[in-house]
Amino acid sequence: MKKVVIIGGGISGMTAGVLLQKAGFNTEIYEKNALPGGQCTGWKREGYFIDNCIHWLTGTRPGSALHELWKEIGALGDGVEVHEKEMFFSSKLNGQTLTFWRDKERTRKEMLALSPEDESEINKLIEYVSMAETMTVPVEKPFDAMNPIDFMKLGMSMKSMGKVMKEYGNMDINELATRFKHPLIQRAIIDYMPSGYQAYAFLVSYSTVTGGNGDIPKGGSLAMSLRIAEKYKEYGGVLHTGAEVKQILLNGKKAEGVLLENGSSVEADYVICACDTDYTFRKLLPETYIPKGLKKMYAERDKYPVSSGFQMAYAVDGVFPELTGTRVFSCDEMKVGSQMVKCMSIQSYDYEPDFAPEGKMILQTNFSQTESDYTYWESLYEDKAKYEQIKDEIAQQALQRVVWEYPFLEGKIRVIDIWSPMTYTRYCNSYKGAYMSFVTTKQAKSITVPGVVKGIDNVLLASQWLMGPGGLPTAAAMGKFAAWRIMRRENNGR
Repeated sequence: MKKVVIIGGGISGMTAGVLLQKAGFNTEIYEKNALPGGQCTGWKREGYFIDNCIHWLTGTRPGSALHELWKEIGALGDGVEVHEKEMFFSSKLNGQTLTFWRDKERTRKEMLALSPEDESEINKLIEYVSMAETMTVPVEKPFDAMNPIDFMKLGMSMKSMGKVMKEYGNMDINELATRFKHPLIQRAIIDYMPSGYQAYAFLVSYSTVTGGNGDIPKGGSLAMSLRIAEKYKEYGGVLHTGAEVKQILLNGKKAEGVLLENGSSVEADYVICACDTDYTFRKLLPETYIPKGLKKMYAERDKYPVSSGFQMAYAVDGVFPELTGTRVFSCDEMKVGSQMVKCMSIQSYDYEPDFAPEGKMILQTNFSQTESDYTYWESLYEDKAKYEQIKDEIAQQALQRVVWEYPFLEGKIRVIDIWSPMTYTRYCNSYKGAYMSFVTTKQAKSITVPGVVKGIDNVLLASQWLMGPGGLPTAAAMGKFAAWRIMRRENNGR
């Protein structure tokens, strides 16, 4: 029985672990933190639960290969309830509100009532959102292993996406917004996604909700991660937490195992790096082994940017249905990181009553942060006291703006936690604090990196960073691909 050591107990690592254990391999996962899940996690503060990751989970609609993968690894299925999202998000400007509902026709009517002069673009947007509902994440096998027939089947399975890409594939989010005349529609589109994202990303994201393919598993992020970990253990997998890997031990063109931070070593027939790829090639392996595609994306920072967030959680005394969902609104200008912002959002987690004590609710705010912002936080973090002071000051300013927007919260809301891009770097070794992969701008070519390391026969990569824009579906897919490569090699007698 071949031994596989998996570095990282996030979604990629656990997916690979479940599939390999199921196939008869002997695997061990080494995770630096006390809990599995990586960024798909959450934590408690003062009796409230803060969910860090899932705003929606692509693949909740039955019938797709991705949905079957989620079921196979324990994320979905087996009686796991799914919360249906009624809305994508709501945006407010100058006293007017626009909501992108799950019901596309309701959205279309609301947009038309708001801006009859944009009728043509509104109808086109809704039509193409319907087309984008066919979008799927390929999880059967790696792209570099697909043959012409595989690509033909993939294209046929989501043929309408070709029309979406033809219409919106060569514009960014700002250009999409300028197609509309009404300022609220423009602001809604611009404010929801970080600058640099391509326009089709907005349509695809919205279409996951309208198509019933982007709902939320009950219990949220941490509960899903723990379900996958339990499935892994049921198959006999060994999960080591609080066990950080220091280095991959190489002997010529082969890895012999890994060296842990505690000084002990573990032998392995295969090693899967299911962690941040920058960390992999900065610490675990010599940089000379970095794949060409990754090297290009790390080098061309203007073409392949990343984003993070400055976030805070609020405890609310009371339950207010008018705060349900994600709501974006304009606010007095304030400095967050290195930039000045004049809008913000709140997201309610009232769909999970257990996230807050009875009769109360929890809200969260996320200010999108750029790489320049990350540099600001990284420098500030050198003075821990100053770092904490600035975090608190921003949080209090944000709290004031929330109360200004929703006066009924006066005296009923307080900040219970704050986290910055540095949090993701410390917790998950995330490159520049990013919680998604590279953003492929319209000036750049989309790059998918094969999960192999040239020059080392038995080290594989399984990470969301291998394919933009990353996220949980990509993480799961890359975990499956790493397992697929090992199973194929062993079945072929390698």
